[in-house]
Amino acid sequence: MRYLGCHLSASDGNLAMVRTAQSIGANTFAFFTRNPRGSKAKAEDPADCVAAMDALKQLNFGKLVAHGAYTMNLCTADPEARAFAASVLCDDLRRMAALPGNYYNFHPGSHVGQGTETGISQIVDALKLAMAPGYPVTVLLETMAGKGSEIGGKFEELKAIIDGVGSEQIGVCLDTCHVWDGGYDIVNDLDGVLQEFDRVVGLNRLCALHLNDSKNVFGSHKDRHECIGDGNLGLATFEKIINHPALAGLPMILETPNELSGYQKEIALLRSMEK
Repeated sequence: MRYLGCHLSASDGNLAMVRTAQSIGANTFAFFTRNPRGSKAKAEDPADCVAAMDALKQLNFGKLVAHGAYTMNLCTADPEARAFAASVLCDDLRRMAALPGNYYNFHPGSHVGQGTETGISQIVDALKLAMAPGYPVTVLLETMAGKGSEIGGKFEELKAIIDGVGSEQIGVCLDTCHVWDGGYDIVNDLDGVLQEFDRVVGLNRLCALHLNDSKNVFGSHKDRHECIGDGNLGLATFEKIINHPALAGLPMILETPNELSGYQKEIALLRSMEK
């Protein structure tokens, strides 16, 4: 089964997101745990969480892929900002425990001149602290485009974080725009890229995908998403991804520059490619 969805607004609550996803033909979705450009989080509603979990089960939805705030940088050079980011991560995982069995995805961070090794060490320390309570949440590191001092643009960097944390509850979300921009040629050699991921990280750690076309040429190390089929990846690439046996059953989340109606059309387009 293909689990396809998009980013939805969490402002109306979890159950409302389930209903919205169902209305556009989705059977999974993503949402931000808090303001994506800040730190403010919506008040928790335990009853809404229970109702949403019941609905997800009844509708046979795939796992959800929550997303941490873009501003949460676990390896910033500012010690106070780094400590605050770590506290946000701890709070997000605690909150996600109300939706057990789902995913929490985030951008690993930017080391801003400290060096990759130092940045990875700081990310590992923050994850160990946040994951120590053993919440029923799997944490996903997102593949990045490798712009500037971003960590996660290379599979080896994700592997180093995973090994450092040493938990079975950590995996990877592969973003199609990011890996293309980062120098992994999923257009001409999707099999080869997945084999490389398996060699370095292990396909057992690949838990979700972000489906985005790219405005950029291969290896540009930028990060500008495009609608499916309108960028440099092209429709044929997404047809291969949708039908690849190694990716079967994984939640696939659209993050294209769209409104809800656009996501509905893209979900229908992707489903029309299923074989």
